[in-house]
Amino acid sequence: MARNIEIKARLVDPDAARAVALRVGGRPHAVEEQVDTYVALDGGRRVKIRQIAGGRRERIDYRRPEASGVRASDYTITPLADDAALPGEPIVVVRKRREVLLIDNVRLHLDTVDGLGTFLELEAVVDAAHDDAACRAQVDRLMAALGLRAGDLIRASYAELMADRAAPAGGGSFGRET
Repeated sequence: MARNIEIKARLVDPDAARAVALRVGGRPHAVEEQVDTYVALDGGRRVKIRQIAGGRRERIDYRRPEASGVRASDYTITPLADDAALPGEPIVVVRKRREVLLIDNVRLHLDTVDGLGTFLELEAVVDAAHDDAACRAQVDRLMAALGLRAGDLIRASYAELMADRAAPAGGGSFGRET
């Protein structure tokens, strides 16, 4: 299982965020059209199946606390055949354009999500050279450079945001991330 220290925030100005990322050493890595199908599994868990246009298909299993702010996320990515059946019942589909910039071991995502708007994610990959504390420090430095404060961060996944947007007034939130 791999591990990230990560954040997510709504983004008003992707061009300004890109400029800051480039100024602090970010380098363009990829621009992808992604379709994430969130699937319910037995026991209330869920996974997402990601299809990248012109590229790969993968299953992403992850566990992270339900809290806003800087948080750890443990995950596994498993490649899938294009014709592999879904492992459960589809819950919601999220379509997005993702621009990825790399800053050392940190992936900076500039996401434009259909129906939701624009977002920024930072994912500092924990590895042999970067423990949790080093990754938190990297995220803190990048947040400061980007002008983000703890109150700007959101905990919800795109699936939760989509479900909340579609819920009738007074409706409940989407199931929990596990």
